[in-house]
Amino acid sequence: MKNNLSATEKEIKPNTQPRHIVFTVVNDITTDQRMQRISESLVTAGYNVTLIGRELPHSKPLGNYPFSVYRMSLWFNTGKLFYIEYNLRLFYYLLRQSYDIYGAIDLDTILPHYLVSHIKCKPMTYDAHEYFAELPEIVNRPLVRWAWKTLERIIVPRLRHVYTINETYADLFRQAYGINFAVVRNATVLRPLPELSTAPPVRYILYQGAVNVGRGVEEMIAAMPLIPDCMLYVCGKGDVYDQCVDKVKQMGLSDRVVFFGWVPPEQLRQYTQNAILGFTFFTQQGMSYYYSLANRFFDYIHSGVPQLCVDFPEYRHINQQYNIAVLLPDLQATTIAAAANKLLQNPDEYALLRQNCLLARQTLNWQTEEKTLLQVYRTIDN
Repeated sequence: MKNNLSATEKEIKPNTQPRHIVFTVVNDITTDQRMQRISESLVTAGYNVTLIGRELPHSKPLGNYPFSVYRMSLWFNTGKLFYIEYNLRLFYYLLRQSYDIYGAIDLDTILPHYLVSHIKCKPMTYDAHEYFAELPEIVNRPLVRWAWKTLERIIVPRLRHVYTINETYADLFRQAYGINFAVVRNATVLRPLPELSTAPPVRYILYQGAVNVGRGVEEMIAAMPLIPDCMLYVCGKGDVYDQCVDKVKQMGLSDRVVFFGWVPPEQLRQYTQNAILGFTFFTQQGMSYYYSLANRFFDYIHSGVPQLCVDFPEYRHINQQYNIAVLLPDLQATTIAAAANKLLQNPDEYALLRQNCLLARQTLNWQTEEKTLLQVYRTIDN
C-alpha cells in the first residue's frame, strides 16, 4: 500500500508511546516515601516508571502502586559482598531490559546505570539523596571512602541530568565538579489533615526513619528517664536497631519505649499525626549528616507536630523562616530532656509551633517540589 504521508509529516508525527524510566534503590521500596512520590509524579505526568529495590527477609507486601515494581532477593544483605552482588545483578538485569531513561538513586546504584545507558545510548539521571562519601559508615573508613569518592569523581562530572535534596548539597557538588544540580527537596505531599476529636490516650514522642548510626535514636532513649509521663515510639529499622533495643532493656525502659519496626506509609502517617513531639537528630559525623534535610523533618511539619531538631544549617535556615521546631545545640540527654519538658509544659509556645507547622506545610510540600522534578525530565533529549 502506498504511503501518502510526506517526509515532513512523518518527521513531525508525535511519538505517542510514553517514555519508560527505571529507578533503582538498595532499600525496600515499601518504606521509601521519596521514591514513591517521585514515581507517582512522573506517572501522572505521562511517563512509564519501573522502580527496582530489594526484598529483605522481613519485607512487607508490596502496595498497589501506579508504577511497576521489581524487588531483588540477594544472597548477601550487608558489607562489600552485598554491593558487589547487587551491582552485578543490577547491571545484567538492566542490560536485558529495555528502558528509555536510566535513573540512578545515590552513588551505590550509579555504576550499572552509567554503563548500561552508554551501551544502549540512552539518557541517564542521577538523584543524590545523600552526600554519599561523607556518610558516617563511610567517612571514617579511608579505603572505602576513597573507592566511593573515586567512582563519584569519574562518573558525576559526565552527567547532564542531575538533582539532589537541598541547596547545600547542590553547592558542594557544583564546587567539586562544576555542574549544576537541581534541588528537589524531600517535602511531604500536602493532604487534608483529619480532625482529631479527642486527645490520643498515650502521649508519645515519635521517631520515624532508619535506625542507623548517627540518627540520634540512642541519644533520645538516654533522655527518656528525664522526660516524665511520655512514651517514645520508634518506627523504622537499621544498623543500630538491635543496639537500641538492648539499650532500652538495660535502662529498664521497656514499658516506655516501643519499637514498631518498619511501618507502611499510611499507618506511619497516623502515628505521626497523633504524636505529641517528633525529633530530627543527626550527629556531626561527616558532611552528609551535617548538611542533611530529612524526610521526617517535613513529615512532622505536615502533621502539625512540633519537633526537637539538631541545629544544622538546612534545618536552621527553614526554622528561621517558619519557627516550627526547637533547635538543640547538642544531643546530650540533659539538653534533649530540658527542651522537651520546656515545650510540653508551655502550652502557648507549643500551640504557636503547631500553628506555624500548619502554615508552613502550605509552602513546604511535594506539590511545589515536583515542579522542579518534572522540569528535569522534560529537558531530556532522548
